[in-house]
Amino acid sequence: MRKTLVVVLTAGASLLAAVPAWAHHAFAAEFDADKPIKFKGTVTKMEWVNPHAWIHIDVTGDDGKVTAWMVEAAAPNALLRRGWTKNSLLKGTEIFVDGFQAKDGANRANGSVITFADGKKLFVGSSAGDPGAAPGTTAK
Repeated sequence: MRKTLVVVLTAGASLLAAVPAWAHHAFAAEFDADKPIKFKGTVTKMEWVNPHAWIHIDVTGDDGKVTAWMVEAAAPNALLRRGWTKNSLLKGTEIFVDGFQAKDGANRANGSVITFADGKKLFVGSSAGDPGAAPGTTAK
């Protein structure tokens, strides 16, 4: 009986530990390196969650219609190592986003570089290489 309980608890703990890995994905599974996208918007929220942080922004189109976008960033720990803080993108901050469109056409992008109105740039991407390259690609 005791052995069975230990086996069940160990199996359960192993499954719980694997859940974050299931949520992670490869860049190419969700985003298109052949569809770079650039847009300007206003930050509504920054989520410091694993495996990727998310920047929520409102983008105003030429017609005046506001559309909510989600921009995937690197892991929070990677952003902190690059000089980001929890105050780097406060609600209401206007930013320019360079990134790559979601394959399904949704209002989601994998971010590469965030540029502030004053010209300051922060690398947001999850690529370890060139900040201007899609993750898994090399600069051209």
